[in-house]
Amino acid sequence: MSELFVRTLREDPADAEVPSHTWLVRAGYIRRAAPGIYSWLPLGLKVLQNVERIVREEMDAIGGQEVRFPALLPREPYDASGRWTDYGPNIFRLQDRKGADYLLGPTHEEMFTLLVKDLYSSYKDLPLTLYQIQTKYRDEPRPRAGILRGREFVMKDSYTFDIDVASFREQYAAHRAAYIRIFDRLGFEYAIVSAMSGAMGGSASEEFLALSETGEDTFVRSPGGYSANVEAVRTPLPDAVPFDHVPAAHVEDTPDTPTIASLVALANERFPRDDRPWSAADTLKNVVLMVTQPDGKAAPLVIGLPGDREVDLKRVQAQLEPADVEVFDAFEDYPMLVKGYIGPQVLGAESGSGIRYLVDPRVGEGTRWITGANVSGQHVFDLVRGRDFDADGLIEAAEVRPGDPAPDGSGPLELARGIEMGHIFQLDTKFSEALGLRVLDQNGKLVTVTMGSYGLGVSRAVAAVADNTCDDKGLSWPRELAPYLVHVVVAGKDPAALAWATELAQQLDDAGVSVLLDDRKASPGVKFADAEVLGMPTIVVVGRGFADGMVELRDRRSGDRRDVGLDDALAEVTAHAHGRLSIDASVRS
Repeated sequence: MSELFVRTLREDPADAEVPSHTWLVRAGYIRRAAPGIYSWLPLGLKVLQNVERIVREEMDAIGGQEVRFPALLPREPYDASGRWTDYGPNIFRLQDRKGADYLLGPTHEEMFTLLVKDLYSSYKDLPLTLYQIQTKYRDEPRPRAGILRGREFVMKDSYTFDIDVASFREQYAAHRAAYIRIFDRLGFEYAIVSAMSGAMGGSASEEFLALSETGEDTFVRSPGGYSANVEAVRTPLPDAVPFDHVPAAHVEDTPDTPTIASLVALANERFPRDDRPWSAADTLKNVVLMVTQPDGKAAPLVIGLPGDREVDLKRVQAQLEPADVEVFDAFEDYPMLVKGYIGPQVLGAESGSGIRYLVDPRVGEGTRWITGANVSGQHVFDLVRGRDFDADGLIEAAEVRPGDPAPDGSGPLELARGIEMGHIFQLDTKFSEALGLRVLDQNGKLVTVTMGSYGLGVSRAVAAVADNTCDDKGLSWPRELAPYLVHVVVAGKDPAALAWATELAQQLDDAGVSVLLDDRKASPGVKFADAEVLGMPTIVVVGRGFADGMVELRDRRSGDRRDVGLDDALAEVTAHAHGRLSIDASVRS
């Protein structure tokens, strides 16, 4: 450590929001270069390389072959797939000195597809699995959480190419199993959930989420085994409701009702129902959003949903990709939209306003509502969908709440949070059709190749593991990822202790056990604190017991420790470093 390029910090970085960001910076693993852009220092790079090693081993085991594409890519392939436009402001664009357009690669579906098209032409060449581990670039509008959501990151992306769907399913299953092995080896708790394919397209996708209370992604699960990202949850469509008994719609004055609660209170006081009291779920809330297409064209969209639910912008965004969705604030440009009193009577693509109107699936045929009358201070009662108004379509916009029924009937939903670590896609023929990837089949007929895409966040995995394993003292790496398996701390000024510790470190190194030796002229307190911050799995303290022929063996994760004799130290440290020896907390606390 007297030579290692590292500087531990005693204070948390000012912009840290999650534990991994705090500890990776404080332990000297990464260093901020710009918003969302980080340098990897020696210790951090070792962890990153260990993640890459695990990923390569498992990808190679399923027949994957590694390639490497440039990060600087031409515009033309992305024009052909439509993603030069669809990505909008989310990619870094640049021009060379001749004015030709380029981008920094956010992902490489187009390049893989064109490479296979260039070299392969027959069913005999398939199936094929190619992958790369490479730096990607995305112009995140709000980079945050250190290396969890940055503008530059390391990702493994792999692609399968198959002659038919049956062959593709085998490769998809093999990739899925490989991901399970990778995440099991990385050593954190995760969930596999159904997801939205978004701008990637294709027929289906699944996400691998590291469980984390600070994760950006919310997902649901049920007792019966249903699991999905909230964006992918589908509300069961209700049966049509008879409305013969519902009174004709009527507009009423509703002064001083600025909230749903005040509107419901007034409704129950002045316009009571015969069957039951009105509730917030009986009010039709109409929320206006501004939707901007990748080409810059913007238009309002109104979403109708029950008043006891809030709009989840992430769910809306996932269904309207690649368009961008924002809260609407341009009421002065649309006088037919009376803020706070918007009703569906003036909405719809075929209406006079021309404003598109979508409703939550809960706003089913025959449902009865209180909603805005498009006049300030007035609401309309007993407005029935299918009788008094209709919509341009359905959209899953409402927040998902604990206790909502699972779409497959497997029980009430529970909400949890996670960090997206991997996403696997059934691309079908989206890119192969767009880019003309076809091969001759057994009958000499040209067929379009079926593709799959499989992404895995390599640099993000470093943060996810750190989040999942750290404590209030610092990092605590699992053995497969640790920069060093053993951290030898020389506590004290005895030259003989330093000489013995140096010899132990050399013997461990000779035995194939990676070791970090703290030979600095620093106080024992500083050295112990650094050992906990840096997070190596096994800590050996050569301190006061050395004179009596003993050293201390510590387990960083559990905090358990025991004394071992100098003659037994090499064997016991080696066994603990390889996970073959646990330290009994009862031996010494």
